[in-house]
Amino acid sequence: MFESIVVRKEGDLAIVTLRGEFIGGEETDQLRDTLKKLPAEGIKKVIIDLGKVSYLNSTALGVLISAHATFTKAGGKIVLANLTKGIENIFIITKLTLIFDIYSSVDEARKALIEKRKESN
Repeated sequence: MFESIVVRKEGDLAIVTLRGEFIGGEETDQLRDTLKKLPAEGIKKVIIDLGKVSYLNSTALGVLISAHATFTKAGGKIVLANLTKGIENIFIITKLTLIFDIYSSVDEARKALIEKRKESN
C-alpha cells in the first residue's frame, strides 16, 4: 500500500515526510497518531517535509498546530521544510508562518536544528 507518511529517525530528530492530500480523513488521523508517538520514542525535534504534499485542509493544519504546541511545551521543536508554492501560500494566508519555522530544504532545517542543539548545550 502507498504510504502517505514516512518517518526517518536520527537520534532525537525525526524527519516526517508527507505525501499526497491531507484532508481530514484517515491520512490526517495517521499524521496525528504519528506525531503523538514521537515524544515517547525520545524524539525532541521534528522536521516535517511537505515537498510532496498537494493539499492540507484546516483539520490537517490543526494537527500540525497541536503537535507544535505539544513539542514546544516539552522543550522540543517542529519545523517545516520543502514547501511547494501552493502549500506555502496556505501557511502565509493563515499566518502560520508566524508560528512555524520554515526552511527551503530538509538539509537546511537539519542544520538549523543542530545549531540550536549546540547553542542549548
